[in-house]
Parts: sequence; structure tokens; C-alpha cells
Amino acid sequence: MMSGIIGKKYPLVTRRLILWVLLTNFILVLYYWTNQTKVNIRDSKEDTCPLRMAKLSKRNVTSLGTKSRSKKCSPKVNIMFMKTHKTASSTVLNILFRFGEKHKLQFAFPDGRNDFFYPSPFLCSQVKDYTPGDCFNIVCNHMRFDPQEVAKLLPRDAVYITILRDPVDLFESSFHYYHRAVPLTWMISGQNKLAEFLNSPQTYYSPDAFNSFYLRNLLFFDFGFDNNVEADDPRVMRNIRNLLSQFDLVLLAEYFEESLILLKDKLCWSMEDILYFKLNARKTSSVSRLTPELRAKALRWNGADWKLYLHFNATFWARVEDYGKERMSQEVKELRRRNAEMKATCIEEGGAVEAQKIQDRRFLPWQPVGEASILGYNMKKNLDPNFRTICEKMLTPEIQYLSDLGVSLWLTRLWGWFKDAVLTI
Repeated sequence: MMSGIIGKKYPLVTRRLILWVLLTNFILVLYYWTNQTKVNIRDSKEDTCPLRMAKLSKRNVTSLGTKSRSKKCSPKVNIMFMKTHKTASSTVLNILFRFGEKHKLQFAFPDGRNDFFYPSPFLCSQVKDYTPGDCFNIVCNHMRFDPQEVAKLLPRDAVYITILRDPVDLFESSFHYYHRAVPLTWMISGQNKLAEFLNSPQTYYSPDAFNSFYLRNLLFFDFGFDNNVEADDPRVMRNIRNLLSQFDLVLLAEYFEESLILLKDKLCWSMEDILYFKLNARKTSSVSRLTPELRAKALRWNGADWKLYLHFNATFWARVEDYGKERMSQEVKELRRRNAEMKATCIEEGGAVEAQKIQDRRFLPWQPVGEASILGYNMKKNLDPNFRTICEKMLTPEIQYLSDLGVSLWLTRLWGWFKDAVLTI
């Protein structure tokens, strides 16, 4: 009798687990096979980027428009953007793609996929066609951060930027987006799987389980730290201090417009450079509304991320204070005005729509396993030709933009096919 109950309850779970294991091993074999000639690059003693980059940097700066050069600073073109998960980072990425493409800057891109072999720690050998001494202007794809490896790709004057989000909202978003990719969560019963998890996280979590890092202190993990460390562990503050010394600017997703104004100021860019449409937003009905009790549990469960966020929240507002609150208010108002103009110019019906209503697949964003909860846009059909190119680029999701920039995404597309054709059955 018991075996019959188990057989009825878990066949889908078992099938998905087998498929996950097969796919993971298959992709790992393919990835190793395609990169086996590069594995020793890390140990090279040859010249590194900072010794060779000055000439390239000067050429790129002098190629920028007079609007930026008229300021009392030089536009920055050497940038490391640490792209964290579920933090509005895809919108920042689109801004960087547009700026880099416009000014013919050199990106360090992955090979075969849209990330640097995440969740493995970053290595220079994961950069497409990398040889020791190669120099780049912009590094911005998903990675598990390793500052020593990243520094080999960029000149010493590179500006290091990242973005954070309130850990409770980040955890809710990550759980919703990735829980079907974490086998241990498949056994959670009931309609509200997130609440069930938070009420007893240790029941459904193991540090060594496949993809478990998506479910605890994801920011800490992305930055290369131990995401299972407790909040009161002295390593937490030590790691935070390391990040403080490594990053020149930390943006906050909750104050995105203020963050972009600080970014513009730091990079000496123009307002035109930071115009944006919000990409990869979720439809409201897919967002879990957490009670105060569940929010408190989520904070305790993600305690290291909470300490990280609190620290950089304080530094963020200190920067705003230095910038000037009234000046910030005026700049944000201007950014909103310019964004509203672009939205009226570019977007059909004035806003985002659900995936099934997107008419052109160029603008269809990547969806999580088993559903289509990420919104996208339709571009106006009778668009002024003078705005067509900029509208297309502002509306293009990450995967399609990477393809437009010449990145091979065969592993990403293989996974996308498997996700949509097999795991949604």
C-alpha cells in the first residue's frame, strides 16, 4: 500500500530529477570538451592587461561625443559590472551593452553561453578566445566573482560597479524563478511552497544539493563567498569590508533611478546614456505577498545578505547626501521625463505585456522553468525611422542582445530547448 502511494505521489519528481541529472552531466561534458585547451591559462606568467591598455583607453575616450567631453571629467569606458541575480541587473546590462556598442568598446564575453560558467568561480579562461595579456573595456555577464581573475582583464583605472536588492524581495524572486531548478524543493507540498519552505527551511535545504545556492544568501554566493555562513560569523563583516575596497559604486534596485544618476556621475556619462526600459519584470500575479512573520523568517534565513545590504544601503545614502538631495531630485525628475518620452515613442500600448502577447520573438524575454511570468514589450509598428534603432536596442532582452553582439549561445539555447520542450511537460 505504501509503495503504491509513493508511486503515485513522486513519479513526476523522479522523472524530472533524472532529466536534470542527465542534462547537467551532458552539458558539463560538452563544456569541458569545448574548453579543454584553455584550462592552463590561469597559471600563465605572461603580461597582463593593465600594462598594455593605456593606448586603447585613450582612443576610446577621445571617440566619445562632445556632449560628454564638455564636462569637467573624462567619460569612463573601462567598467566591471558585477551582475547579481534578481536585482534589476538585466536593465543595467542593457545600458552597458548600448553604451559599449555605440562607442565600439571591447567586451569580455563568455563562449557558448550567456554567463561565465556560473556557478563555478570565474576564470579568465572562460572568456571567449582569451589569451594572457588580452585587454577589455567592459566585463558584465553573470559570474561568481573572483577579483584577482577579473583584474587580469581590465586596466587599473576600471570602475567596479554592482547592484544589490533587499534580501527578502530578492529571496522571494529567486525562489519563484529557480525553485523548479532545485530538486530538494520538488517535495514541498501545498499551494504556498515559499511559506512552507520558510517555516522549515532546513527540511528542504542542503548546502551541497544541486542549485541550493539559489535559496540562501544568493548575493553572498554571487560575490564568491560562503552563502551558508551565519550572520554573526566574523567572516561576514570581513567579506563586506573586502567588497567595500573592491567596488567603486554599489547601486540599489529599490532606488534604481537615484542609482543611475550616481552611475552617470561616477562614469561622467550623459543623461542619454542611462535611459532605460525595465527589463525582466514579473507579472504582479506571480509575486508572493509575504506576511511580516514570513519576512522576518526570510531575513533570518538570509542574514548574511541582510548585513551586506544594510551596510551598502548606508553608503548609498551617504553618496546621495554628497551629491546633493535637491540636485538628485531634479536629476531623477529629468530622467523620468526622458524615459516617459522614449516609452511614448517606442512602446506599443505604453507598457509591458505578458509573454504570450509579445508579437516579435526578438523582444521575448527568457522565462523560468514551467511558466511564462516574465513580461516584455511590443515595439510600435509605425515608428519614426530616426528612433527605430535605439528603440529596438532598449527593448531587446539579454539573450537576443548578446546574439546581436556576436556571442555564440549554443549551450544556452540547448538548455532553453530542453527547458521548454521537456521540463514543461
